[in-house]
Amino acid sequence: MKKLIYLFVFALSSLMYWNCSASYSFTGASISPDVKTVSVAFFEGKAPLAPPNASQLFTEAMKDIFLSQTNLTLVTEDGDLEFEGEITSYNSGPAAIQGTEAAAITRVTMGVKVKFTNNKDETQSFESTFSRFEDFETSKDLSSVEVEILQSLNDQLTQDIFNKAVTNW
Repeated sequence: MKKLIYLFVFALSSLMYWNCSASYSFTGASISPDVKTVSVAFFEGKAPLAPPNASQLFTEAMKDIFLSQTNLTLVTEDGDLEFEGEITSYNSGPAAIQGTEAAAITRVTMGVKVKFTNNKDETQSFESTFSRFEDFETSKDLSSVEVEILQSLNDQLTQDIFNKAVTNW
């Protein structure tokens, strides 16, 4: 009799599992089902000290975040969601002074101006400036760590932009 009860409970649990489903998004994205496409214009580098490839790398990072964290289709222009902007600042300077009055840490800061247009819901559109920084040891030369720093800054900035555009956090 116990086996029959266990079998019944297992069958009922299985049936409930297959009939009930929940939808979870690990990115927190809340995108209307009407939105199908995204376009990302080239983010021009207006910051005089930015590396020559900063614009290309940032633009590609913007595309990548939407391709990897949503089901949207990337189009060259006139997407349901449109992003455009420019890299406005890129600076490095001392962040922590040692007892010898020499900098122990150097900070690289990058700023990006973004215009986001949601063509399906204009109330969600915005224009904002985003800024992030990354520190490195002054004993290292900027040119030897710049690739990693730029990657980290792009990751942080694109995640901030993604969160503001498509999450309800």
